[in-house]
Amino acid sequence: MVNRCAEPRAQSPAQSGAASSLRRHQVPRTLSTASGTRWPPADSMAAYIGIEVLIALVSVPGNVLVIWAVKVNQALRDATFCFIVSLAVADVAVGALVIPLAILINVGPRTHFHTCLRVACPVLILTQSSILALLAIAVDRYLRVKIPLRYKTVVTPRRAVVAITGCWILSFVVGLTPMFGWNNLSAVERDWLANGSVGEPVIECQFEKVISMEYMVYFNFFVWVLPPLLLMVLIYMEVFYLIRKQLNKKVSASSGDPQKYYGKELKIAKSLALILFLFALSWLPLHILNCITLFCPSCHMPRILIYIAIFLSHGNSAMNPIVYAFRIQKFRVTFLKIWNDHFRCQPAPPVDEDAPAERPDD
Repeated sequence: MVNRCAEPRAQSPAQSGAASSLRRHQVPRTLSTASGTRWPPADSMAAYIGIEVLIALVSVPGNVLVIWAVKVNQALRDATFCFIVSLAVADVAVGALVIPLAILINVGPRTHFHTCLRVACPVLILTQSSILALLAIAVDRYLRVKIPLRYKTVVTPRRAVVAITGCWILSFVVGLTPMFGWNNLSAVERDWLANGSVGEPVIECQFEKVISMEYMVYFNFFVWVLPPLLLMVLIYMEVFYLIRKQLNKKVSASSGDPQKYYGKELKIAKSLALILFLFALSWLPLHILNCITLFCPSCHMPRILIYIAIFLSHGNSAMNPIVYAFRIQKFRVTFLKIWNDHFRCQPAPPVDEDAPAERPDD
């Protein structure tokens, strides 16, 4: 990446060719989650940092509260809420780890190539973990309405833990793939050697300097983001169809009141489908911009559009606790109990694990 503040100097043909090769293999500075884009004016940088810190301050306490609620309320201990805890853990890590690293990368410290690569990979791991947790939640809701009588024998706590562990292992494999060689090291080394330097390249640490755009689009997006999202849409469509069908037929289920059972399932499915919609709304713009950059290198995109996409992707980690509080009664009641017990010092009545039927808007 050319330093615009530096004095121009003549390049040899080898240097020029190496620099050109590096530019072809770089992810454009503005198009990555832990973006290497930098705001030259100090007030703009301050605004960027302020927004990121605000997102982190909402995301971390909110998702810690979700985990806390599942811990204190036995009614939130089924498989669905275990997957929600896994999703909350990933969102806590986004606020506590990824956002600080994104701010660090925007400052652009000079580091060794692999040090910068290790800084850039966590966001890839956590994004994949969130997608797989959402997919597990969708499959769980499908099983609840497809086989209600056998659900508890099929989806056991042990199997839920195995599924969550598998999701995290797969997330690490996908997110750490750049560490295994699919990165921009060869292009950076050519530029480094062309300048007469030796040893491991030292670079201005930016996401696009180390992460390959081909990896971000062909592997990350086309394989591990888009297909799971499309699959989840199909699953929720089937869930809503099955619930409507059962409500119309009034087929008996595991509870004595099919209307109550499937009505509750419908409300929860709507809330979880909203979580999926918000995730897609938050992350697809950034991936679409990456695709535009890879397939149309000459296309110019406004800086403000790029930063909106980045803030949406980070801000998604703060959205879920708000949805739970407004849409799922068990969470709302437990949040209020935690608030009264631990922050207002006014103990609330014990949470009723067999809460009354939720309102239609819950």
